[in-house]
Amino acid sequence: MTTPTPAGWYDDGHGQLRWWDGQRWTEHTAPPTAPTAATASTAATAPTAATAPTATSAVAGVPARPSVHVPMFGARKVAKELAAKLDELGAMSLVEIEERTAQAQRELAALQSQIGAAHAELQQIQAQLVDVRNTYSLQEVGLYDFAHPAENSATLAASLERCRAAIKDAVKSGHAVTASQHFTFNNSVAQGRKFVTSLSKAMLAAYNAEAENCVKAVRAGNLQTAQARLLKAATRVEDSGRMIDLKITEYYQRLRLDELALAAQHLQAVQAEKEQERAERERLREERRVEEELRRQRERLEKERQHYQNALAALRERGDAAGVADLEAKIADVDRAIADVDYRAANVRCGYVYVISNIGSFGEGVVKIGMTRRQEPRERVDELGDASVPFRFDIHALFFVDDAVSVEAMLHQEFADRRVNKVNNRREFFYCTPEEVLAALQKHNVAVVEYRTEAEAPEFRLSGGTRPLPQQAKAVEALDAVSP
Repeated sequence: MTTPTPAGWYDDGHGQLRWWDGQRWTEHTAPPTAPTAATASTAATAPTAATAPTATSAVAGVPARPSVHVPMFGARKVAKELAAKLDELGAMSLVEIEERTAQAQRELAALQSQIGAAHAELQQIQAQLVDVRNTYSLQEVGLYDFAHPAENSATLAASLERCRAAIKDAVKSGHAVTASQHFTFNNSVAQGRKFVTSLSKAMLAAYNAEAENCVKAVRAGNLQTAQARLLKAATRVEDSGRMIDLKITEYYQRLRLDELALAAQHLQAVQAEKEQERAERERLREERRVEEELRRQRERLEKERQHYQNALAALRERGDAAGVADLEAKIADVDRAIADVDYRAANVRCGYVYVISNIGSFGEGVVKIGMTRRQEPRERVDELGDASVPFRFDIHALFFVDDAVSVEAMLHQEFADRRVNKVNNRREFFYCTPEEVLAALQKHNVAVVEYRTEAEAPEFRLSGGTRPLPQQAKAVEALDAVSP
């Protein structure tokens, strides 16, 4: 006679009973049936109260038996499903269970990674949403990120970024405009506050649009004009919002003026760089012209020397001592000229410094100080006095110096604060007199053989430059009439 299966023993589906300790399956097994109650305890390796297996003897990695809620109805179905699950677990080896556990852990880690990425994307979207809201609030008052001339400047880009950040902060914090806080509309404080806010945004948008236009229209030499235009815009805002005491704050106006000044400063630097490049190109052209002129001059002297050498040989054959001496002197002069040409070709800093004026074109008290390396320096002065000016230049000094570049730079530095054109240094005109230039040359021990302080200006004077006024002419005629 068989006895019922003892408590704690369950059929594992493979013809054996396995012990369940309340938490997990153990390694203890027994035959599926016991003949009697007496033999059941001896035939099976069933644990007793003293020998019952504990949790510490369980096989590592075997999953714990899950707690199952058995409903009032459908208990048989739940029991079948549970039995099938137990059969599946009982049929799995320890390695398979560990592999399935590891796979579940990997899937869990992948899900956690996806959750983390989703959280990061959500935060990024929320940050972008905040930026969009801030951009929209700034665009409501006409504040846009337009192209600024100083954005590409290596020295001004950081200052521009700080200035623009301060402008945006002033708008966000409400420090761009001020208006009345006690204005009422239709006897309503709320409607009055709404009206003040709406008009403040509209006026600030108009001012910002004018500030942007001023930045885009500013040029290297018209900063003051652009600043005056922006100040007038602030005045118009104040006049239009007088009913609610609306004003552009001095702090915000100073920021927009600083932004405008940065644009003008960058444009001035760009123009100065272009002028410097143009001056360098002009210098290179002048050097090539001088080199070509010296080359032609040397070829001419070589031909002349060869001609004298041929004539000298003929005179020596005839025994003309006087003619030989004369040609030898001429050949020596040609040799000196050739040596001078070679010296000038080898020394690029040597040349002629000139001091000229044109009172008919620029008035008295204005001179031009420059240098040229040409073999005929007066050609350079004649070029300057071409049809672009009404009269020719008067030469006060034109002298050769071994280091003409340094002498010219010294004179330019001496009168740097009196430049006529302070933007373009290639325009070498200065507010000074020929006497002051001579004093500067003597101060720096520059030897000048000939210097003329008075301007002849023959064309200007013959054109009526010193002609008396009509009333003065009549007075002179009257004096001539009564004089004996």
